[in-house]
Amino acid sequence: MNLKPLNIHLSFPPFLTPSFPINTLKFNYVITKQKMSHNKFFLLLVLLCLILSADARIPFSCDPRNGLTRALRFCKVNLPIRVRVQDLIGRLTLQEKVRLLVNNAAGVPRLGIQGYEWWSEALHGVSNVGPGTKFGGAFPSATSFPQVITTAASFNASLWQAIGQVVSNEARAMYNGGKAGLTYWSPNVNIFRDPRWGRGQETPGEDPTLSAKYAASYVRGLQSIYNRNRLKVAASCKHYTAYDLDNWNGIDRFHFNARVTKQDLEDTYNVPFKACVQEGQVASVMCSYNQVNGKPTCADADLLRNTIRGQWRLNGYIVSDCDSVGVMYDSQHYTRTPEEAAADTIKAGLDLDCGPFLAVHTEGAIRKGLLKESDVNQALTNTITVQMRLGMFDGEPAALPFGKLGPRDVCTPAHQNLALQAAHQGIVLLQNRPRSLPLSRARHRTIAVIGPNADATVTMIGNYAGVACGYTSPLQGISRYARTIHEAGCIGVACNSNQQFGPAIAAATHADATVLVMGLDQSIEAEALDRKSVLLPGHQQDLILRVAMASRGPTILVLMCGGPVDVSFAKHDPQISAILWVGYPGQAGGTAIADVLFGATNPGGKLPMTWYPQDYVSKISMADLAMRANPSRGYPGRTYRFYKGPVVFPFGFGLSYTRFTQSLAHAPTMLKVSLSNQLTNSNITTLKTNNAIRVLHTNCDSTPSLSLHIDVTNTGEMDGSHTILVFSTPPHGTHSPEKQLIGFEKVHVLAGSQQRVRMKLHVCKHLSRVDEFGIKRIPIGEHTFHIGDDLKHQLSIDIDQGI
Repeated sequence: MNLKPLNIHLSFPPFLTPSFPINTLKFNYVITKQKMSHNKFFLLLVLLCLILSADARIPFSCDPRNGLTRALRFCKVNLPIRVRVQDLIGRLTLQEKVRLLVNNAAGVPRLGIQGYEWWSEALHGVSNVGPGTKFGGAFPSATSFPQVITTAASFNASLWQAIGQVVSNEARAMYNGGKAGLTYWSPNVNIFRDPRWGRGQETPGEDPTLSAKYAASYVRGLQSIYNRNRLKVAASCKHYTAYDLDNWNGIDRFHFNARVTKQDLEDTYNVPFKACVQEGQVASVMCSYNQVNGKPTCADADLLRNTIRGQWRLNGYIVSDCDSVGVMYDSQHYTRTPEEAAADTIKAGLDLDCGPFLAVHTEGAIRKGLLKESDVNQALTNTITVQMRLGMFDGEPAALPFGKLGPRDVCTPAHQNLALQAAHQGIVLLQNRPRSLPLSRARHRTIAVIGPNADATVTMIGNYAGVACGYTSPLQGISRYARTIHEAGCIGVACNSNQQFGPAIAAATHADATVLVMGLDQSIEAEALDRKSVLLPGHQQDLILRVAMASRGPTILVLMCGGPVDVSFAKHDPQISAILWVGYPGQAGGTAIADVLFGATNPGGKLPMTWYPQDYVSKISMADLAMRANPSRGYPGRTYRFYKGPVVFPFGFGLSYTRFTQSLAHAPTMLKVSLSNQLTNSNITTLKTNNAIRVLHTNCDSTPSLSLHIDVTNTGEMDGSHTILVFSTPPHGTHSPEKQLIGFEKVHVLAGSQQRVRMKLHVCKHLSRVDEFGIKRIPIGEHTFHIGDDLKHQLSIDIDQGI
C-alpha cells in the first residue's frame, strides 16, 4: 500500500494554548491515497486538538471574547475594584459563596468564572509543594534559591527584595502558561526560638528585627505593588502566631497550646507579622494550627479581627493553615459542633480555609443562626479584592502587565547567577586557623571530599522547594578547582554505621587538603519533625575526628544544615583548621562552597541564630515559650537577647578573609521625644516619674530620626563585604533585653579603602521596649549603642515639653 505523509499545521486561540511551545508544531499523519471523508478528517483534527489541549490553560475569567461576561459590571476594568467586588458578590447564591471559602475554590460557570487553587508556595523559589503549581511541559523547573535561613545570614535587605522580584517573575510566567496561581503562601516569618525546631530552616532566624526586615523586604519583592495598589503576585506571611513546635516528645502542633505572655507576644512573636502588614503591605496572613493561651489562632478575634485587620490595617485576606479549621474541631475539640467551628472562625476574621471544612459546614452554620450571610460576604470581599488587584478578573493576561512573561523568563542566566550570589553571601566562616583558608590551587592540587553531603544535590535546596534549574554539588564545585577523591564515609546523614570509614580515612592521607561536608537533611529536620538533640547524627562526629587525625593537609569542616549543631568538639580540635556553615545553599550551593574555599569569594555571612551546646537543650522544654530567663525556676531564657550562658557560636558571628575596622563619624548624644498635644501636665509628670514614655503618647512624626554615620575600613589585602550590626541597651531597670539588634547594613569595601555608612533609626520604633502588659514604651535616660563588638556610644533621651 502506498502511504503519503500529510503535514497538519495547527494553531490555537490564546485561551487554548498548550503549556508547551506550538509556534512551529507539525504533525505527520500517514494516510492512504484513498480519499478520506471530510467528517473523518474533521474528527481527526478534533482529536488532535483535545490531546494537545489536555495540558492547556483554561480561559481566564472576564475574557473579553466571552459574550457571557462582557456586559457584567465586575468585568469592567475601568470601575473601582470595590464596586466590581460588590457587584460580583451580589450575583452569587449562598451555595456558590460557600464554595469560594476554600483553597480549591469552585468555578461559577454561569458567570464565566473558573475554579481557582489558592495554594501555591514560593518560600525561596516557585515550589511544587502546593497543588496550585505544577512543573512540566514548557516549565520543567524554576530557580531554587538558598533556603531562607541561609539567605538571612547575608543580612542584605536588597538581596532579599531582589530574590522576591525574580521569584515573582517566574511565578507570573508559570501563571501565564497555566502552571501556577498568583497567591503564594510565603514567607515563613516565625521566630526561630528553639534550635531543635524542624522548620527553623524556613525562617530568617531568632531575632525580631532581622525577621521583620526580611519579611518586609521579601514581600515587597514578591508583590512588586504597582499602578494604584495592583499586585504582581500576592504573598502571605505565616504562621501567625507563636508557632514554632511541630512534633517533639509526644507534643504536636495540632494539639499544642502555646502559653505566651503579652510582653513576649508583642516584642518577639508578633514583630515580623506586624512588619509584613505595615511595612511590606502583604496581601495575606496565615493563622497557625496551635492555640495561643487556650484559643485556636484561627478562631481568635483579638488576634485576627482586632490586631491584624484592626490595629495593623491589613489590606488583604486571612487564611488558615491547611486543615487547621478541621483540626480545631476534630483534634482540639474546641467547639461542640462543626457548624460552631465554621462560625467562630469566620466571625473571628478568617476569610479562607485551606481545606474543605468551611465549604461543608458554613451553610449549616447560617441555617442554625450561628453566622450571617453578611459575614460570608465580608470574607469574600477580602479574598476577591486580592484577586481583582492581581488582575484575575481582567481577562486574558497577555495584554496586561507581566502578560508577556513566559518560559524564556524562568531559569534565566541572570536568575541563576542571583541564586549563586545569594549562596555566596549566606556562607558563614566560623573558624579559620591559622588562616588555613582560602586554599591554594597551586599547593592544594588534590582534595579529599568526604561526607554524606559531599555530593548533595536535592539536599541543598531544603524544604518547600520546587524543581531546580540544575544542581552543582560540593564535589562538582571543588572539582573545578582541583583533582578530587570522593568518599561518603557514611550511608546518609544518619550515619548509623562506621563500616565506610576506612576508604574515607585513606583518602585523607593521599590528599593535599580534606573537605568534610557533613550535617543534616530533611530526614533529620523538617516540617512535622523536630530534633531531640543538636549533636550531629549517628557516627558523624567520630568520622570527622578520625579523618582529621589522618589528614596530611588542612581539614575543613563544611556544615550543611538549617538548624544549629553543637560542634564544640571540632571548634576545640587543633586538627580541624576551618569550619564553614552553608545552611542549605540552593541549586548553586556547590559552586558557592568551592568559590569560598579557594578564595574566589570572600565569605561575609553572619549567623542569624545562636548555636547552643547540647547541655542547653537537654535542660529546656521546647514547649516552654517564655523568652526571658527566670533563675528562680532554673529557666535560662532564649536567644541572644535573654540567654547569657555559654554558646558554641553567638548570634551575628562570622569571620572574613580580610580585616575590618569601624569608627563612629557622627551620632547625636541627646535626643528629645515630642509628646502628643492631648497630654496634660499631670500626664507628663507621671511619665517622668515612671522613666518611660508610652509610644501612643508620643508624637513620633515630630521626633527626629537618629542618624548614625559609621566609617568601615578594610585594612586587609582582599576585597570583602562587612555587616554593621547596631545593638542597643536601654537604661537599667527596664526589664528589657540587655542587648537588642535595632539595625544593620551590608557594605562592600575594597582592600585598603573606606566606606561611610549612614543609618537612620527611629526612636519610637527602634528604642522602645515592651512592658509586662504588652505596652510599648520609650525608656528615658542613657541608652547605649553597641556597634559590633568594639564600639559603644551613649545617647540620652528626654521629653520635649515644648507643646
